[in-house]
Amino acid sequence: MAAIPRDGAFDSTLRLLADPYRFVSTRCAQHGSDVVETRIMLRRAVCVMGEDAARAFYHPDRFTRRGAIPITALLLLQDRGSAATLDGEAHRHRKRMLMSLMTPDRVQALGDAVAEAWREELGRWEERRREVVLAREVPRVLCRAVCRWAGVPLSGAEEGQRTREFVAMYEGAGAVGPRNWLGLLLRTRTERWARRLITRIRAGELAVPAGSAAHAIAGHRDLDGEPLRPVHAAVELINVLRPTVAVERFVTFAALALHEHAESRERLAAGDEPAYLDSFVQEVRRFYPFFPLVGGRARSAFEWRGHRFAKGTWMLLDLYGTDHDARSWERPDTFQPERFRDRKVGAFDLIPQGGGDHHVNHRCAGEWVTIELMKRAVRLLTTEMRYTVPPQDLRIDMARMPAVPRSRFVISNVERVHQMG
Repeated sequence: MAAIPRDGAFDSTLRLLADPYRFVSTRCAQHGSDVVETRIMLRRAVCVMGEDAARAFYHPDRFTRRGAIPITALLLLQDRGSAATLDGEAHRHRKRMLMSLMTPDRVQALGDAVAEAWREELGRWEERRREVVLAREVPRVLCRAVCRWAGVPLSGAEEGQRTREFVAMYEGAGAVGPRNWLGLLLRTRTERWARRLITRIRAGELAVPAGSAAHAIAGHRDLDGEPLRPVHAAVELINVLRPTVAVERFVTFAALALHEHAESRERLAAGDEPAYLDSFVQEVRRFYPFFPLVGGRARSAFEWRGHRFAKGTWMLLDLYGTDHDARSWERPDTFQPERFRDRKVGAFDLIPQGGGDHHVNHRCAGEWVTIELMKRAVRLLTTEMRYTVPPQDLRIDMARMPAVPRSRFVISNVERVHQMG
C-alpha cells in the first residue's frame, strides 16, 4: 500500500480554524494528492477532496458520524439520538421517516409558507423605510414559515425567541468560544420546548395536522417498534426546523450574487427563464461557502487509491474544495450559472450539503427544501420588491464558520412591486 502524504505541522488545529474553507485543498495542492494526513486536536486525521473522494466517503455504511465531529458542533447541529448519529438499517429506517416529509407536494407547501411569511415581512420593511439587514431578517421569515408548515404552534412572542435560538445553533456550530457557548445554552431551552410539544401531541392535548412534521415525528416508531424517546423525538423535530432557518445563509448569498452580477438579476427579473433560475440557485450553492467539511470514522478497514485505511480512521471530506475542484468545474472560482444549463448534477460533484443518496447516505434530507426556498427567495427579491444596496463591507469572512458577508447584506428603501392581474 502507498504511503499517504503527511502535513509537516505537529498539529494543524489553529491553521484549520484560521482558513477552514481552504485548509484541505491547500495541503492537497502542496502534496499533489487528493489525500493528506495531518493532526487536528492532536488526533490523526486524513483529509480528502474531489469527486472520487466523495464517492469513497459516501460508500454505504463505510463511515459513522459518531466520534467524527467535535461534540460541541454535534450537539448544535444534530445532537445525540438523531438520524445522523445512527448507522446501518437504523439510520435508513429513521431517514425514511424524514424523507417522507420531503415529497414534492410537501416541499411546495413549505415554499408557499415561506412566500407568505416573506410578504408579511415585506410590508413591515416597506413601512419602516430604513435599512434592513437581510441575514438578520430572513431567519424570522423562515422560522415562522417552517413552524406553520410543520404543525408547530408559535405565538408572536415565541417567534422571536425561537428564531434567536435556531440562529444561535447554526452560527455557533463552527465556532470556538462565546458564540459556541451561546448556541449550546440556547439549545437546551429549545429542547425543553420541543419535548413539551411532543409530550402534548402524544397525550392528545395538542392537535397537529396529519402528515405534518410534528405529527410524523411524534408518531414515529424505531426498528424495535417503540416510539422515539421524547428527548430523541424533540431532537428530530429541531433537526427539521433549525436547518430550514439556516437556509438564510444561502438566501443571503443569493442576494449578494444578484447584487454582484447584474446580468443575472436582469434575466431573473424578467421571470421567463425557469431553467436559468435553477442554474442560478445551483451556482450559488456551489460557489459560496456554507460549511467547509464533514467528518467520518471508518466502521471497518477499506482501500482507496492504493491506500489502506484502518478501522476507526478519522477522515475529513472537503466540501468547499470539492465544489471548487477544477477537474470537475471549469473556472471554478468564477460565478457562472450557465455551467448548469446542460449539466446533470451528480451525487458526488456538487456537495455543499453532503453527497451520495438521500435515502441511504448521510446526505442532508432537506437539500430539496434548500433549493426550493432559495428559488422562492430569488423570485421575491427580483420580481416582488425593489430596494437599494447602500455602501457596505460585502467581503466574505472566510475564517468564520459558517461564512457570511461582513455587513450581513444590508438593503434600504424597500418597496413592494405590485403584481398585475
